[in-house]
Amino acid sequence: MIYTVTFNPAIDYIVRMPEFVPGATNRVNYEQVLGGGKGINVSIVLKNLGIDSTALGFISGFTGKEITRQLHSFGCKSDFIELPDGFSRINVKIKTNEQETEVNGQGPDIPENAIEELFAKLDKLTAGDTLVLAGSIPKTLPDDIYEKIMARLENRNINIVVDATKNLLLNVLKYRPFLIKPNNHELAEMFDVTLTCNDDIITYAKKLQDMGAKNVLVSMGKDGAILVAEDGSITYSPVPKGKLVNSIGAGDSMVAGFLTGYIETNSYEKAFYMGVATGSASAFSENLATRSEVEALLKTLNN
Repeated sequence: MIYTVTFNPAIDYIVRMPEFVPGATNRVNYEQVLGGGKGINVSIVLKNLGIDSTALGFISGFTGKEITRQLHSFGCKSDFIELPDGFSRINVKIKTNEQETEVNGQGPDIPENAIEELFAKLDKLTAGDTLVLAGSIPKTLPDDIYEKIMARLENRNINIVVDATKNLLLNVLKYRPFLIKPNNHELAEMFDVTLTCNDDIITYAKKLQDMGAKNVLVSMGKDGAILVAEDGSITYSPVPKGKLVNSIGAGDSMVAGFLTGYIETNSYEKAFYMGVATGSASAFSENLATRSEVEALLKTLNN
């Protein structure tokens, strides 16, 4: 079984308008309400690709109920911990012809007993399961929550995927995560360097391997992606041709595509191409990738 954890789920309220004028009344010409968060997005895309998972995490209030409703509408399973106070955050995404502006909510307080409840659920994972830890940590949780989870599950033959930034990611490498997915900007920030070419990216991806990561998948936006795999192989792919419509969830989709490809083929190379196609399919759509969209793009890649 695959489990995803989203510590701070959100309702994304996405609006489009020709231009955004601060201090004035702005009228939208498009709006969409999407329940998500990085782990939840992974669960939805996995289901779209035909793979079951269970979404874990914390929800609260009327927004938490809507996030759960939307998740179940895709046929996904969940085992959320419902918090008694507050409400799951609302993130406003304002898109114009020229730029995007984001206003992200805080989310509810997460008490210690709720954390222990999550640990109890994670303790039930068994050998061969996969756990996806994705996204930022709300301010009411300890900064080392990822480390605590991975230490708890160490030596239990559980494949752990970590999609997080800088110290959140660097601090868990000693627990040998199965897959990490920094983008090229995050990779540069981790080592305080400027990455000017693919060789630079490969060099620093290998450093992350030396620090413990088994597979390092580096997304590079319009410049494609690189996989430095556990078996020593290095694979590069450009992105498929298409028009960027919505970047929200593209990285999460890449993770879901990689996992699907690996489950179906047991090949890192094929998993990588599946990840690239899935991330691109989400980026080229208002919604998260579907199997048919992914397979159409997969045919255009060198696999």
